[in-house]
Amino acid sequence: MLNIEKFANRLNSYLQPCQISMVRRAYFYAEQAHDGQIRRSGIPYINHPLEVAAILADMHMDYQSLMAAMLHDVIEDTGIEKHAIAKQFGETIADLVDGVSKLTHMHFEDRAIAQAENFQKMALAMAKDIRVILIKLSDRLHNMRTLGALNSDKRCRIAKETLEIYAPIANRLGMHMLRIELEDLGFFSLYPVRAKLIERMVNSSRKHQHDLISQVQRTILNRLKKEKINADVLGREKHLYGIYYKMKEQKKSFSDIMDVFAFRVIVSNIDEAYRTLGVAHNLYKPIPGRFKDYIAIPKANGYQSLHTTLFGMHGIPIEIQIRTKEMDEMANYGIAAHSFYKSREEFPPSSRTRISQWLKGVLELQKSAGDSIEFIENVKVDLFPDEIYVFSPKGHIFELPRGATPVDYAYAIHTELGNSCISCRIDKNLSSLSTPLQSGQTVEIVTAPKATPSAGWLDFIVTGKARSHIRNFLKHQRKSESISLGKRLLNKALQSYGLSLSTIGSDVLSKQLKNLSIISLENLLEDIGLGNRMAYVIAKILSSNSDKSSQKAQIDNSKPIYIRGAESLVVTYGKCCHPIPGDPVIGHVSAGRGMVIHVESCQNINDIRQNNPDKILDVEWDKNVPGEFSVELYIESTRFKGMIAHIATCIAIEDANIEKISIEEQNAKFFIAQLLINVKNRLHLANIIKKIRIIKGVLSIHRRKGS
Repeated sequence: MLNIEKFANRLNSYLQPCQISMVRRAYFYAEQAHDGQIRRSGIPYINHPLEVAAILADMHMDYQSLMAAMLHDVIEDTGIEKHAIAKQFGETIADLVDGVSKLTHMHFEDRAIAQAENFQKMALAMAKDIRVILIKLSDRLHNMRTLGALNSDKRCRIAKETLEIYAPIANRLGMHMLRIELEDLGFFSLYPVRAKLIERMVNSSRKHQHDLISQVQRTILNRLKKEKINADVLGREKHLYGIYYKMKEQKKSFSDIMDVFAFRVIVSNIDEAYRTLGVAHNLYKPIPGRFKDYIAIPKANGYQSLHTTLFGMHGIPIEIQIRTKEMDEMANYGIAAHSFYKSREEFPPSSRTRISQWLKGVLELQKSAGDSIEFIENVKVDLFPDEIYVFSPKGHIFELPRGATPVDYAYAIHTELGNSCISCRIDKNLSSLSTPLQSGQTVEIVTAPKATPSAGWLDFIVTGKARSHIRNFLKHQRKSESISLGKRLLNKALQSYGLSLSTIGSDVLSKQLKNLSIISLENLLEDIGLGNRMAYVIAKILSSNSDKSSQKAQIDNSKPIYIRGAESLVVTYGKCCHPIPGDPVIGHVSAGRGMVIHVESCQNINDIRQNNPDKILDVEWDKNVPGEFSVELYIESTRFKGMIAHIATCIAIEDANIEKISIEEQNAKFFIAQLLINVKNRLHLANIIKKIRIIKGVLSIHRRKGS
């Protein structure tokens, strides 16, 4: 078992004697604080913080991190307060200890909320001092190593959380070694049978491949020596969870994954890295499309390396990673790499910037997310990146997850650019905002001053930042529209009592808002606009306390509510009848949806008229309603080649868009086409129907107006 003397001796290799003394001081302070405390395994509690510090020491972390690791459970488990630690060891150590303590000090009844809230705290702690999360990751690693002492349910819960949250964070920070161990330990705890089976298969496969791997290794090394390149050529082991994940996600068999031999080549400098790539491509033929240059364009977590896949002996694929010693250290330890803390100048500037940008992005998501569950949902997307790289028109490189669209790209540059984008050019060609981007493309965003995000974007965007900002905008827009509609509905209801909101005294409003347990008039109007409260009920309550109200309420239907077409989030149109401007319409209030508009003849609105007449609203279209509206057409036609294309051409000529089309089989001579098209109003629709009706072979055309 590790003790403080053995640990202190290990620190001699990179810390000053005075710094080691400070670490020892922190250990003895923690030992006294945890005196008498025993872990579930039966080992004295002090062993845990010592092991956590040892994990950090393996990464050559600074002495302050080691001290904080020794003390990380003191505040939470012993009752010693932050100011006492600050008095003994200084504010920096106290802040680190407090930061780590706060990440595990919250308790919630709902496990999902607990996980989300803790992750939110983790994000803030990371932004303040990255060492907090490094200590927390090391704490989690040692807990995973000693998970066997816990009951089955707790083991599974902690393992699942580790695979979902902690391992991806380690990956995002470039901490390859720590991530692999977290993943494999989590894998064994969550799926012990699968893990043991894959382990046996790996051991068996390794025996059969040993000679072939050694032969390839010698061949590469000998060729590099001829070119006077000093390098270490190492066989790269595949870790168990990585194999399982690839089998699951890529639907590959075990043999498909293990048939690829992997090697890492460590060289002295970048020039030798590119020369080694040339040697490798001379030795074996490269597989097209499998070369990646992460030296020129590092990953978001700071990772740098050259990747290539070759056709080796007997056609066996060989994966090679080529990097310098500094890059290898960065690949293994990421943000905790020795060079980052010893000399910031040695740390690749682009890598440092990318990690800082990611942390900044996490903070932005934290601020704009509605709650912790939404926040963690958005961040999880960015924790599992399969990157693509695109260029701005000025040549700047932007990294995005695979499947990202121009909207994701726009939000990655700036929130306002995303909010105001209307179209884009990909490699100078006008393209749809929903087009998935490919690596190497140049993307230009086209904006308009009054443009706003569309709810439809949520169907195709992939980044957490874009999703969070779009939701945030729509949430505020929905509130504004709900308040506006609520005001119109309440004023209309108050007309029956000879009142309006402007004529009701503030004292009456305040009293009734208090009686209704509503904080403000805005909240009341929002509730009415969303259909959660009925306007006529509120009008009756307000009129009963107003001196200006009429003795007898006369319902006034002479002034309908006008549909302006701008209330996109609180006014919806019945999909049963598809009303369009110019149709005689009627509305009803639906809880949570606001006002729903139907054609007057729609059967569904007749049912509401009979059963809930109080919810019916007299509505009319405004004179000039902007936008496009869906309408359903049924076309009966004789069957001949090109008929559908002919119909589609007529619709396009009239500047309308086909949203959906389906064909109902009749017989060999006839068919019925059901089309959902977008039109501006009844006149626009009439022109389209007129054009389709004169097509040779069209027997009939009619519009569906409700069931």
